[in-house]
Amino acid sequence: MSSKPELKGRAARLARLFPTGTARAARMPFVLLVVLLLGGGLIGLLVLNSALSEGAFKLDDLQRETKSLTDEEQALQRDIDAYSAPEALQRRARELGMVPGGDPAFLDRDGTVKGVPSAAPGVWQSAAHIPLVLAPEAMPNGPAPTPGR
Repeated sequence: MSSKPELKGRAARLARLFPTGTARAARMPFVLLVVLLLGGGLIGLLVLNSALSEGAFKLDDLQRETKSLTDEEQALQRDIDAYSAPEALQRRARELGMVPGGDPAFLDRDGTVKGVPSAAPGVWQSAAHIPLVLAPEAMPNGPAPTPGR
């Protein structure tokens, strides 16, 4: 016989509603599920935190590179401004042998010339003056042949 007393009537019906056996076996899967969820959440937070840190380092590097490139752009713009200043253009033109032009003459639509053209002073003072860049048509041998023709 069993060591438990037999229940009768209403107590027997209530006893059938509760599981017979140890409650420890029913709690084990639930505890395991909670532990796995907590562990997965912690690992997920760790991965998310490391991804955010990596993004922050990348952002810092890109900001540093942007600042460097902006400084370089500003330096190049200063160089362009210095080369395109009127005094610099005039100095470089004189170094190339250019002189200020004379009075211009204009052609009207009917072909009449307005104004009196004059040569620039000192244009052909030297017979040894050779232009630095010649157009292909002005070359002594004519234009250079193009490849494939």
